[in-house]
Amino acid sequence: QSVREFVMGLPCNINFLFYLTLGLVPFFSISHIWKKLKMLYSGTLIRLIDWFDLLMHIVPRILLLMKKLFSL
Repeated sequence: QSVREFVMGLPCNINFLFYLTLGLVPFFSISHIWKKLKMLYSGTLIRLIDWFDLLMHIVPRILLLMKKLFSL
C-alpha cells in the first residue's frame, strides 16, 4: 500500500481531530514546537522523549498537509 493510499484512506474527521488534539498542543504556545525544531537543527535533540514529543506535534500537521496536497 502506498503512502498516498494510506493518507487518502484516513477519514477527514479523524485526521482533523488528530491535528486539533495532538498537533496544536500546547494550544497557546508555538514556542514549544519551535524549541524542539531548534534542538533538532542544533543536534541536541537526543533524548527519546524529545523525539517522541516532536513527532507527536509534527505528524498530524504533515498528514493534514499531505491529505490536502493529494486531493488536488
